[in-house]
Amino acid sequence: MKGKAKLVLGLAVLALVAMAGWQIGSSEIANLELQTDLHDISIQLASRIGMEAPNSDQDLRNAVVRRAEEHGIHLEPEQVTVQHVGSGKTEAIYLAAEYDARVKLPGYSFALHFSPSSTK
Repeated sequence: MKGKAKLVLGLAVLALVAMAGWQIGSSEIANLELQTDLHDISIQLASRIGMEAPNSDQDLRNAVVRRAEEHGIHLEPEQVTVQHVGSGKTEAIYLAAEYDARVKLPGYSFALHFSPSSTK
């Protein structure tokens, strides 16, 4: 009987570790994908060659929120930072976001904090 109890307990612990690992891993991958998207949005080629007017800060925030949603990340526009550095043809756009992802386990949950930016 002791052997079966140890086996069941061991399998339960293994299942909890696997659940936590899956949630943490998927959150990390989604964050890396969002970070790549932030970089891509910040270097929009059309605004550099004068084909169209540069996007407003609100347009950029909304684009980041949409991309985050594609990766299963919930962001509000207020969580997105937009900074302009330089002007004219040398203008650079810096984008960053701050958010938490919840890892939920039976009887316990915790938050992972992420700060992706276009410069990382």
